Amino acid sequence: MSNVDGFAACDIAVVGAGAAGLAAAIVAGKRAAGRALNIVLLDGAKTIGAKILVSGGGRCNVTHETVTPTDYFGNRRIIKNVLASHSVEDTVQWFASMGVTLKCEETGKLFPITNRARTVLTALVTRCHDLGVIIRPNHRVTCVDKSADRGFVLQHSHGVLQATHVILAAGGRSVPRSGSDGNGYGLAHRLGHTITTTVPALVPLVLDTRLFHHSLSGLSQETALTTLVNGNTVDTRTGSLLWTHFGISGPVVMDVSRFWTLAHARGEKAFVTANFLPGRTQEEARAWLVHEAAHRPRRSLANTLASRVPERFAEALCQHVTCRPQQAIAQVCRADRERVIAALTKLALPIERDQGWNYAEVTAGGVPLEEINYRTMESKLVPGLFLIGEILDCDGRIGGFNFQWAWATGFLAGRAVADR
Repeated sequence: MSNVDGFAACDIAVVGAGAAGLAAAIVAGKRAAGRALNIVLLDGAKTIGAKILVSGGGRCNVTHETVTPTDYFGNRRIIKNVLASHSVEDTVQWFASMGVTLKCEETGKLFPITNRARTVLTALVTRCHDLGVIIRPNHRVTCVDKSADRGFVLQHSHGVLQATHVILAAGGRSVPRSGSDGNGYGLAHRLGHTITTTVPALVPLVLDTRLFHHSLSGLSQETALTTLVNGNTVDTRTGSLLWTHFGISGPVVMDVSRFWTLAHARGEKAFVTANFLPGRTQEEARAWLVHEAAHRPRRSLANTLASRVPERFAEALCQHVTCRPQQAIAQVCRADRERVIAALTKLALPIERDQGWNYAEVTAGGVPLEEINYRTMESKLVPGLFLIGEILDCDGRIGGFNFQWAWATGFLAGRAVADR
């Protein structure tokens, strides 16, 4: 290969040096050991791996102990086949071969035993260097064209690169400061691929300031969230909700966010309701409060609620429905009690917007999986082009699932392109 920063030629050009791109380059490099195979990783960011470094609170949630197609959204038949090609056990062994030992926590999430995301990134980059993979940060690819000789011509910020095969791993639109700013969609579309609606997923939600969230900032509690779109229930799940100064976050909110953002982008009516007594119906909540009024009549309304929910939340909820927190439970009239029950078990969360791409952990939408050969990740439309990772229309729930998708798709593409 000649000068990479001028006009150059290589066997494999990987666009995007994130998790999926690094994985693909490593797998291709190892599989081609002994052959003179030139692999170049081009990334638009000045420093690669920003998403890896910030994931999992700076610890990098590499994967999850149990991964199934139901943990993802997209064409689950295709997702199932992709995941089957590279299991969680394969991921654990793969990282062990690079000197990174993973540990499984009570949540099922797997982290490096060092608790440092830097450990993961360093291992991936070091392995690339050991295999002779050339990594070029600050090389933003602006155009990929199919050339007449069945290869590709890539224009980037420092010149032009000719490649026999191209792996598009440019990410989605989440955390754009990392270099993942949606540029990859334009590259894929120019080559003939369609792009489904893309919206922030795994993103905190901003609430109307008239709700009481600002007074609860930092408080978390177990909550069941139900999402309705155009009057139909599309999702119900339970998990930890975190109140913030701007609205809500936490695992259950992050998982729910994709449904709201997609519906909002499509102009559909979306509502999210919260049950702060997960597993209990309104009838059961009513029976409980009536029982409490009969057996502990002098106990205050707020203290009664605080036996099931956090005290700060109990007081804020009472005030929100215009009930006196310190009123004896036996003295609460039926109308007031009904308002409390409704707010406890079916509070409509006044979502104004999501917090945006800078705070989204992943993108929902992208290149349809139907346009990809799931055995190799090669484009069905453009021979020699492979698409992997977040650029595809597949997003997983929080907990390491999106990284597992990156490793699996990177593994398939790296293996397939090296075998060519």
